[in-house]
Formats: sequence, C-alpha cells, structure tokens
Amino acid sequence: MTEAARATERAGGLTLGEPAGRWVLVAVVLGSGMTFLDGTVVNVALPTIGRDLGATLAGLQWTVNAYTLTLAALILLGGALGDRFGRRKVFMIGTVWFALASLMCGLAPDIHVLIAARALQGIGGALLTPGSLALIQSSFASDDRARAIGVWSGLGGIAGALGPLLGGWLVDSVSWRWVFFINLPMAALVLAVSSRHVPESRDESATGGFDVAGAVLGAVGLAGITYALIDAGGHQADPVAVAVSGFLGLAALAGFVWTERRSSHPMLPPGLFANRQFTAANLVTFAVYAALGGVFFFLVLELQTEARFSPLASGSALLPVTIIMLALSERSGRLAERIGPRIPMTVGPAVSAVGLLLMLRIGADASYVADVLPAVAVFGLGLACTVAPLTATVLGAADVRHAGTASGVNNAVARAAGLLSVAALPLLVGLSGDEYEIPAAFGSGFRRAVLICAGLLVAGSVLAWTFIRSDVLKESPQEPDSAPKDLPPLHHHCAIVAPPLQCDAKGPHDTACGPAAAGPPSSPPKSRGDS
Repeated sequence: MTEAARATERAGGLTLGEPAGRWVLVAVVLGSGMTFLDGTVVNVALPTIGRDLGATLAGLQWTVNAYTLTLAALILLGGALGDRFGRRKVFMIGTVWFALASLMCGLAPDIHVLIAARALQGIGGALLTPGSLALIQSSFASDDRARAIGVWSGLGGIAGALGPLLGGWLVDSVSWRWVFFINLPMAALVLAVSSRHVPESRDESATGGFDVAGAVLGAVGLAGITYALIDAGGHQADPVAVAVSGFLGLAALAGFVWTERRSSHPMLPPGLFANRQFTAANLVTFAVYAALGGVFFFLVLELQTEARFSPLASGSALLPVTIIMLALSERSGRLAERIGPRIPMTVGPAVSAVGLLLMLRIGADASYVADVLPAVAVFGLGLACTVAPLTATVLGAADVRHAGTASGVNNAVARAAGLLSVAALPLLVGLSGDEYEIPAAFGSGFRRAVLICAGLLVAGSVLAWTFIRSDVLKESPQEPDSAPKDLPPLHHHCAIVAPPLQCDAKGPHDTACGPAAAGPPSSPPKSRGDS
C-alpha cells in the first residue's frame, strides 16, 4: 500500500506532528505558492515583456487580464469539480495544466500567444487554487486544522512577498521568460509529493450537475466588457467592434443572472445576496480590489518608465505592503472580533486612499525612501486594517452551509474588480499604444489613475460606514429569527490579489472550504456544512 493510500484511509485525522501531515502541507503550500507567485511576479516583468515582444499597452493589459478572467470565471466551478471527482485528482490536474500553460507563456514568440497561454494558465489556477485549502480541511484532524491553515496562509504570504523580488531578479539577471519557467520545477515537486503522500477525498453526498452554463456566460460576459474597455482605449479603435463586444458582454452577464436564478445547482446562489450585509461587503470588496488591481498595474510601470527603477528595484518597492499585511492582519482580525467590522472597514480604505495620494509625489526624480516607501507603507496599513474584517464579514453574513460558496463568491468579486479596473483605467486616463514607454506621458496618466483609485477607496469607506453593521446578523429569509453570529476567527490574511478562500474550522465533516461548495446539492440541504 502506498503512503497516499494509507493517508487516504486516515483522511481527516492527520496531524502536523507526523510526517504524513507535513508532506500534505508541503504539497498544498507549493501548489498554491505557484499561483501566489504568479499573482505578483508578472507585473514586474510587464515593461520588459512589452519591449521584447513589441506589445502595446493593450497587450500588457491582456497579459494581466487573460489570466484573471479565466480564473475569476471558473474558480467556483473548479472547487465543485474537486468535491465531486476527488480533490487531490483535480488539484494535480490543475498543477499539470498550470505548468504546461506556464511553459507556453515562457516560449511565447509574440504577445498574442502569450495572452492565449495566460488564459490557459488561469484555467489551471481555477482547478488548483480551491483544492489547496480543501485538501487541508479534509486531511487534517480538527485539532490541527487551524494550525495547518495558519502555516499555509503564512507561507503563502511569504511567497507573495517574494514574488516581486524574484520576478525583478529574474528579469534583470536572466530573462522575463523565467518568470514563467520557474513554475515548472515547482509543479514537478508538487506532483511527486501529492501522488505519494496526499490522501484523496471527495464529497460523497454531492449530487446534481455542474453549473457549466453559468461559468461560460460569466466568462463571456467579463471577456466582452473587458475587450470593449481595452479596445476603446486604442488609437485605432473600431467603434463597431467595441459596441458589439460591449453589448454581447452585457447580454451574457444578464444571461448569467437569469441562469443562476433558474438553476437547481447555481455556482452563485442568488439567495446569498438577499442578505444586505453580504451584499454590502461584496460592494466594498469590489471598490477596494478595483483600486488595488489598478495601483499594482500602474505603479510598477511608473517606477520603471518615469522613475527609471530597475525591475528588481521596482519589485522591492512593493515588499512593504506584503510585510505590513503579514504583520498586522491577525491583529486587525482580532480587533474586528471585539468592536465589529464597521469601523475597521471604514478606516482601512480611507487610510489606503491617503497612501495613494502620497504616490502623487512619485515622478522622474523619485526617491525610494522619501517618495515611494511612505506611500506604500500607508497603503499597506490601510489594507491590513481592511482585509481580515472584510473576509470575516462575508462569512459571518452567510449561513454555515453556504460559507464556502460565500467565500468563493467574494474571491471572484475581487478578481473581477481587478480585471475591470486594469481594463478601464488606461481608457479613463487617456493612455494607449506605446505610451507606457514615454516617461512624461505615462507619468501624467499614472497620477490620474492614482486619483481614480483613491476615489474608489473612499467609495469603499463610505459604503462600509453606511451599510456594514457591527452585529453580524444572519438575515436569510428562511431563518428570520436567527441569533447574532460572531465573526469567524479568520486571522491569517495576506490577500494581495483577492480575499483568501477560507474554511470554517469545525469537525472533520463540517467543512466549508473555499469555493468547494460551489452550489448546493440538488437534494435538500443537510444540517451540517457543505463540503
């Protein structure tokens, strides 16, 4: 009997104190670490990719957005596939898919092939990302599960912090192509460890079909709107193509809403949004992560274009954001448990907006210590204050049986916000073509983009103050008399790209893990949490 088979027999009972448990943690940390790295490392390479492949600004936008588009549209479906067919199996398939797409990215001869490969990479990420945390939830004993999730989150945060540094070093010292090639040895190690040591698990009660129609309509809708926004900003935009793609995108999103309302197994149950707290938290998420996506896209380009930082130096410039979030997010979560989420979710975005206003000082003669560091430090302080209460509010507003779906929806909302922000901001600030290579032109656009992103953060702060309550009540129409529910103890957050996919740490069968519960079973819901 292989070690994986023996571990499968004990699934749900592993501990961190034994080798079998540590091997599982190694596999999921390395697997999710690939996606964490990819979320932060590629932006640093964008200027070099653009020059090497002769790409326009639209090409760089699609390099970021092709990945985000497929990941955001399919991440809920990926979790449901793991529940049905085996979490280890889907996790390993996602790892192989991600690695092959990364190889295609690294070998891309032109920007069009790179964009197509990035879209494929996002599909792999959608299979891989929800499985990593689901495997921890299903493999570890309840007493060790919270510790294992904490280790996973902390090491994932370190991977996200190292991403810009590693990307900058690879671009400076080797080639931007190694930003993608670096995934190959990591994937090989993940597959070797997973096949030997990771137990298989699935939700035996999962029945019904998959919401493929919803996933396709969501992807087409986001793609159509994204294409319209990016193409409209070009020097030679085709008004007919822009109008048609925008109309098709809106029509597909309307079809998505209609499908979710009628489906017996929706990946986004409309009933979740009947809860005003859940809806408000997701509106705040959209505003905050739209600003975050726009800033991270523009700041690295600005530092390399107008400020003349090297790729390594521009990657290092973002390090304080991750360090501050790693250091302070747990304290922020505990504070929100004591005083409620309303004040932290109001103050946090406002503080981040001040950090963005400080970025207006970044220009041709920018000093890292005097101009960049204060801005990114204040920005990071605001994010650290915001993210843990935000995630806890989303989960606290949902029924326990829908906690995994609620977390997945919140993650998808954040990614969609970043996607649309990167698509729309260059159009709004008047940048297109190869102006990312013209220091004065790009610097002017960067400062206008910063002001828009600061406005988004202020809007998020106002939304939180107006609509978020500090008593997280369940308002489900089916449970009108439910008692107040405390904020979940979700302290480990370093969510640079999107809010984390979280689990509630209950018994071995009471799981609500990330987007793994991508839709309720067709049979009546049971009293325990959906796996």
